[in-house]
Amino acid sequence: MNQINETEKIELKKSTSELKEGIISIVSMLNKHQEGKLYFGVSNGGKVAGQTVTENSLREVSRAISENIEPKIYPEVKKEKIEGKDCIVVEFKGNNAPYFAYGRAYIRVADEDRQLSASELKKMFFKNKEHLWELSISEKTLSDIDKSLLKRYIRRANEAKRINFRFTDVTSVLKKLNLLKDDKLLKAAEALFCKNVSFEVQCAVFAGAEKLTFLDIRQYTGNIFKLIEESNKYLIEHMNWRAELTGEGRKEIPEVPVRAIEEAVVNSLCHRDYTNPKGNEIAFFKDRIEISNPGQFPEDLTPEDYIKGEVSSVLRNPLIANTLYLSQDIERWGSGIRRIFEACGEAKVKVEFKKTKTGFTVVFYRPTSQVTELEKREFGGKAAREKTREKTREKIILLVKNNPKITSEELAHEIGISIKGVEWNIKRLKDENIIGRVGPDKGGRWVVIK
Repeated sequence: MNQINETEKIELKKSTSELKEGIISIVSMLNKHQEGKLYFGVSNGGKVAGQTVTENSLREVSRAISENIEPKIYPEVKKEKIEGKDCIVVEFKGNNAPYFAYGRAYIRVADEDRQLSASELKKMFFKNKEHLWELSISEKTLSDIDKSLLKRYIRRANEAKRINFRFTDVTSVLKKLNLLKDDKLLKAAEALFCKNVSFEVQCAVFAGAEKLTFLDIRQYTGNIFKLIEESNKYLIEHMNWRAELTGEGRKEIPEVPVRAIEEAVVNSLCHRDYTNPKGNEIAFFKDRIEISNPGQFPEDLTPEDYIKGEVSSVLRNPLIANTLYLSQDIERWGSGIRRIFEACGEAKVKVEFKKTKTGFTVVFYRPTSQVTELEKREFGGKAAREKTREKTREKIILLVKNNPKITSEELAHEIGISIKGVEWNIKRLKDENIIGRVGPDKGGRWVVIK
């Protein structure tokens, strides 16, 4: 057989010890040519070294490709004899560019893999080839970036081990995240890190099963990270919690799994259509909780396809999705629906995924026994709820005054509410400058300011 040489569509690796580099090469070739071949057991000079090939090693290669390339691809991974030596050959194709390996996009240049810049990503289109909103230039400037938020983001991404650089300055970091073009902010950067932006989430509690009489309504505006935080707080505060006594002590259990709720929130904001002026919505009804976003589901796919894990993810905002992936706010593209479904299944909570004319909605059905408690509390009216909150805060103030080193867990036990409820009330008290914290979370103490 003729000697194999590296080209823009062929990559050679001496062994599967270079598996990660091989996966990056796959993505580079997909983004450039939509196909290619990867050989394990052949050095980059074309010398066939061969390697041990077992069913297990073939599965390992296949699994690594499946877990670390987004959107997903389904390559042919096979054993092949070359010059009498066993090698692994991976053949692949894909038409859903841009593709990402380990959270980053690459392009093939000759026989090398180079990370894609924001301007190059801009050339790749959404499924219908329309221009991506997130890659257009924002009217915001570098001075609008929330520097402290960006620092916290980089720290979390470092802890997740998905980036290997530290915060230096705003411009340098945004360039490394592909959020700048010619030193101008992209819309993705505006949505993620800018202050004073008008992206919106509306939250409400309704008296019955329809949008007729509401008991509470809030409107939050801000960047994606602020909206994730506010949305999660609203959901955790308004959900019902029950306490169970176990061998390890008191355990707080929500009516809907928190990890399912948080997954639904981040997916809602990640995949929404930001060209649509309508915001995201969170609605509590007598029998259900709905999380909706104005981003239509791919026409030729169903939520069941994603639950089964049989399809590649279709990204409306790939740059935003990649940024959230690097900080581990999303775990893996295309897995959100399945993770929600599995979490609800474990908790025996019914969940439904609805494709609508204007977007997509996740519906969590509330347990009947807990709906009764909701009605008892909510139908007392907003004034009754505010009175309950005031009493809770009064108890917190008294407890921290008597014991400045009391913990959130101890406050929850004394008051009889969840730890999340304690944290929510403490934040409000701190925001109103009623209590404060001196020293670190561990070893510090509370002070009553007024």
